[in-house]
Amino acid sequence: DAVNVNAQGGYYGNALQAATEKGTEPIVRLLLERGADVNAKGGLYGNALQAAAAEATEPVVRLLLERGADVNAQGGYYGNALQAASVNGTEPVVRLLLER
Repeated sequence: DAVNVNAQGGYYGNALQAATEKGTEPIVRLLLERGADVNAKGGLYGNALQAAAAEATEPVVRLLLERGADVNAQGGYYGNALQAASVNGTEPVVRLLLER
């Protein structure tokens, strides 16, 4: 049986959210290429975009947006990606999100 790239559970919710929270762009890209759901919900941050925004990983935020991440998705610790970026003082990420 193949590994389920969208398996849910644990602190991060899924593999994509774990990779985005750590800012590991090559792994994020690989997971997306293998079918990871860019808008999957769950885990501490609620979704991958919020995790990336919270941790100030601008290249990962950009990649997720290019792959169709919902900039207005609600849930998780901060409520949404814009709040996560704003709380953590990441101006480039805030600007990127506001452009969407």
